[in-house]
Amino acid sequence: MPSFEFEDKHKGKVAGIDEAGRGPWAGPVVAGAAVFLDRNVDEFLLKNLNDSKKLSAKKREELYEKLLEANKKGQVLIGIGEASVEEIDSLNILQATFLAMKRAKEALGVVPDFALIDGNQKPQGIGCDCATLVKGDAKSYSISAASILAKVYRDRLMTDLAKKYPYYAFEKNAGYGTKAHVDGLNSYGIVKGIHRLSYKPIQEILASKAA
Repeated sequence: MPSFEFEDKHKGKVAGIDEAGRGPWAGPVVAGAAVFLDRNVDEFLLKNLNDSKKLSAKKREELYEKLLEANKKGQVLIGIGEASVEEIDSLNILQATFLAMKRAKEALGVVPDFALIDGNQKPQGIGCDCATLVKGDAKSYSISAASILAKVYRDRLMTDLAKKYPYYAFEKNAGYGTKAHVDGLNSYGIVKGIHRLSYKPIQEILASKAA
């Protein structure tokens, strides 16, 4: 379960940063950032924050709303950043993820004194001292909060895209390469600006259409 153990190793405002959406074939990559200014937050948050992948969609939504409430109360700073499909294709997914993380940090409204980054790769040009933490979303409250912010924001964005492009089941697969997504691609082709043209499965579908 997460704790503030890793935050307590650093002075000042410590941000947790995590991403969602590196693997999907469609949609932007999104990063979240969170700083706990006041740890006396709603008990529901500290009881339930965890790696977003271990939580139900309903629980993630509840935690997301609690984080927004804590933000309004001045208890938690939150930031969300994204990198577009065009940026993913031009930069590559790793560099686009770093860009989304930088934007999420900037969206906090303050420069944190330190950032804890989920995973094992430091974002270039993040703009503050930082350290990586493997599986940090299950170890650090700040990273866990960032994980929830990124995941729910991105899922909602993909659900909105599904209303405009109903053939790919984005509301269910969030852009991952499920059978329903593949069936939609085979029947209707790709959507420029939505599908990641640099991804091999998309390139293969494009090639098969051109053959």
